[in-house]
Amino acid sequence: MLFLPGNTPNMLINGDTLGADTIIFDLEDAVSPDEKDAARILVRNALKYQSFPDCEVVVRINPTDTEFWKEDLKAIIPLKPDVIMPTKVSGKEMICQVADFMTQVEKENGMEEGTVKILPLIETALGVEKSFEIASADKRVIGLFLGGEDFTADMHCKRTKEGKEIFYARTRLVCAARACGIEAYDTPFTDVEDMEGLEKDTEFAKSLGFAGKAVISPRHVDIVNAVFSPTESEIEYAHDVMDAIEDGKRQGKGVISLRGKMIDAPIVKRAQQVLEMEKAIYGGACR
Repeated sequence: MLFLPGNTPNMLINGDTLGADTIIFDLEDAVSPDEKDAARILVRNALKYQSFPDCEVVVRINPTDTEFWKEDLKAIIPLKPDVIMPTKVSGKEMICQVADFMTQVEKENGMEEGTVKILPLIETALGVEKSFEIASADKRVIGLFLGGEDFTADMHCKRTKEGKEIFYARTRLVCAARACGIEAYDTPFTDVEDMEGLEKDTEFAKSLGFAGKAVISPRHVDIVNAVFSPTESEIEYAHDVMDAIEDGKRQGKGVISLRGKMIDAPIVKRAQQVLEMEKAIYGGACR
């Protein structure tokens, strides 16, 4: 998930050529207050005149305690981005406020209610503690997104590459998201030059259950994609698991084993997840 500043026309236009599954047009932190209106117009025009067939489009709007967020939604919603990312979300009230206004804008523009989804950005201590109620606040919510930089500032602690200071926030968000049947997405690794550190941090995020990770540089996209994509051996094993299940059904076996290990429900579920990823990446089975 690649962040693109809303006030950089060349990046907005070429966003879907940079390899990310999702591009996030940023109207918040990446844009100074005196450029908010200009950035909003640039993002609106990018959505109006460009098509982004190869990736999902998210727009990060300004916080609800500013004068900008409603103008952001009025300009952006009619262009039907996939997702809106509210910022500094600290409770379900914020989600309900944003969702209600989105509904109003959709109706005014002849759109079906719920066309545009919501991905809350959790970046405060209160937001982390209320992550479950945020995840379950509205049917538009499709995931939770951790903002590590602002979170550590709110916690009055130093943001480090090792990330020990955000471990609790990471696990809390993943658990809340999974409990609601939605995804969780990890905070960016902010050292643009440290590729080894990025890979290590991404592997750790994946091990915690995150579905993906944000990046702030196109240079980070390939490593994150590689870590979160299943390997050839994982895909092969997933196919073998499903083949073994089908063979067992045909033979009337109640217990199935593969490579000396019993195939139980969690293994089947993980295999199905790998095959779903294979289909999403390759457009079908590549076995």
